[in-house]
Amino acid sequence: MKLAPLLAQYFYTHKRLDLPGLGSFLLDPSVVIEEENSKQNKMQLLEGVSFISDSSIKEVPELIQFISSHSGKIKALAAADLDSHLGLAMQFLNIGKPFLFDGIGSLSKIRSGEYSFAPTQVLTSSLKDFPLKETSSSSRAEGPPADYKAVFYQKKTNNNWKKPLALLLLIGGLALAIWGGYTVYKRTTAKNENIQPADTLQTETVLVTDTAKYQKVDTALPTSTVASLPGVNYKFILETADAKRAFSRLNKLKIFKWDVNMETKDSISFTIYMILPASTADTSRILDSLSRLNGKRVHIQR
Repeated sequence: MKLAPLLAQYFYTHKRLDLPGLGSFLLDPSVVIEEENSKQNKMQLLEGVSFISDSSIKEVPELIQFISSHSGKIKALAAADLDSHLGLAMQFLNIGKPFLFDGIGSLSKIRSGEYSFAPTQVLTSSLKDFPLKETSSSSRAEGPPADYKAVFYQKKTNNNWKKPLALLLLIGGLALAIWGGYTVYKRTTAKNENIQPADTLQTETVLVTDTAKYQKVDTALPTSTVASLPGVNYKFILETADAKRAFSRLNKLKIFKWDVNMETKDSISFTIYMILPASTADTSRILDSLSRLNGKRVHIQR
C-alpha cells in the first residue's frame, strides 16, 4: 500500500501533519473534506492549508500508529517506510526539485533556505478505502519484499508462533553479520598499526564538494606510492541502486551500526559505500569478507 494517500487521510482527519526533520502542514479547522460523490469533487483544490518549517520535529507516535493500523504493518516497518519517504523528499528538496505530497501540495526549497508551498487537488477517497488491518495478519495481506530482506521472511502460515521465531532469527543473523564485519575491521586496523613506515610522508587531502560526503585526492605523491603505504583508506562500494532501494538499504545498515555513507551525482543512481583503512595485501581478503556479509559482491572504487 502506498504511503502518500495515508499521509493525506491523516492530515484531513487531524488537521495537522508533523513530518520529522521537515516541518508541519496545518489545515484550517473550518475546512471540511467531503467524500467523493461526483466527478467535480475530483478537481477540488485543497484550501486553508499552510506549511511551517521545523527541522527539530522528532518521531510522531500517532502518525506511525495510524500508518501501522491502516497498512497492516508493524510499527517498526511503518516507521521505516515513513523515514524512507521523507528521506526521498529531502533529497529532492536539497537538489532544488519540488516534492509532491499527494492530496496536500507541492513543497519547494528556495535559495534563502525557506520553503514555498503550493496546494494540490484533494484526495476525496474515504478512509473506507483504507480499512484497519491487524498487524499480525500483514504477512498474509502483502507478499515478502523483493530485495535482500526476502531471505529472512517465511512463507504464509497459520502458526502464530513462527513469526516471533523468524524475527529472532533475523535479529540473530544481522547481529552475527555486524560482529563479523567489526572483527574484520579491528584485525585490519591492528595489523596496520603494527607496521611502521620507513619514512614519514605527508599526503595532502582535498575535499571535493558533491552529494558524496567526501573523496580523497592525493596531490603530493603518485598513486602507486600512496597505495603501497600502510593504513591507506580505500572506498569499498557495497551497492549501487535507485533512490527507493538505496535509502531503504542505507537505513537498515545504519540501524545495525554499519559505518556506511551514500552519494549520488545525478539523483537517479545512488551508491552506498564504506571507507576502511587497509594495506594493498589485505584488500582481497577484506573484499571477500564484506561480500559475504553484504550478500552482494563488493568492489573498490578505482
